[in-house]
Amino acid sequence: MENKHSGTGNDNATGTATKEVSFLNRIDLSSPDIHQSVSLLKQACLDCGFFYVINHGISEELMEEVFEQNKKFFELPLSEKMKVLRNEKHRGYTPLFDELLDPDNQVHGDYKEGYYIGVEVPEDDPKAEKPFYGPNVWPSDDILPGWRHTMEKYYLEALEVARAIVRIIALALDLEADFFDKPEILGQPLALLRLLKYPGQISDPSNGVYGAGAHTDYGLITLLSTDDVYGLQICKDKYAQPRVWEFIAPLKGAFIVNLGDMLERWSNCLFKSTLHRVLGNGQERYSVSIYFFLLFSFAFHVDGLVCLLNLKAPHK
Repeated sequence: MENKHSGTGNDNATGTATKEVSFLNRIDLSSPDIHQSVSLLKQACLDCGFFYVINHGISEELMEEVFEQNKKFFELPLSEKMKVLRNEKHRGYTPLFDELLDPDNQVHGDYKEGYYIGVEVPEDDPKAEKPFYGPNVWPSDDILPGWRHTMEKYYLEALEVARAIVRIIALALDLEADFFDKPEILGQPLALLRLLKYPGQISDPSNGVYGAGAHTDYGLITLLSTDDVYGLQICKDKYAQPRVWEFIAPLKGAFIVNLGDMLERWSNCLFKSTLHRVLGNGQERYSVSIYFFLLFSFAFHVDGLVCLLNLKAPHK
């Protein structure tokens, strides 16, 4: 692996070190051997909370179309992108530096642009009054024909992949496979699709400059598809000093899946929600994430789930 992607070094000002590419388990959703899938997933969740998902059923043609349309949007003039600026429902465009994920170590916001797409709910629907529910913001079809159709199709298909992964997670927690399929849990899941572009900028951690600052995701799981440009790093032990960062290699056609804080809490800290960040290396980088949450009402069942698992929290 080339040094510009995976060399070992130190982020002197932040007391961290970077090492080689991390090896991740591959979960094959087409495999008939569910026991092997559960074993590989559980090992990954205990080790680092990151794994690949392959043969997930979304066509290569659709994946390529999503990235092509993703790039077309971010190539628009800033004046056009600002017409669909993110609203109070967290739908739409986020400019460079709009988000600040690691304020203790960043001198300004993340060096990335983004676009949020969520559950499509008409304005006159009572559900639209809830946080994160409502109509999406879409670029004009005259400017980007077919863009909305592509993103809506991908959103629905990625949601089904997430459901399939969550069923394996349930088995890895010694629960019934359909535990999370219950109407009060994943009957109407909350999911956000996020399109991202990292410009061709070189990150400088020693001076607080990042593509995306260090953070954990706060939902259940995140599914990430990315181009072939390196940038994503994980820190398996967020309490270590110094922190050791490992690159995650892009894998064509696969999802990189990571666990969120919600699942770490619900598993009583057995499964890991791992710290991660993005470093720019001078190349443009495009990615598409879908953040998978549960209904807010299920928060009342958290203690019951932890009790059901009958697990002890690990020492930190």
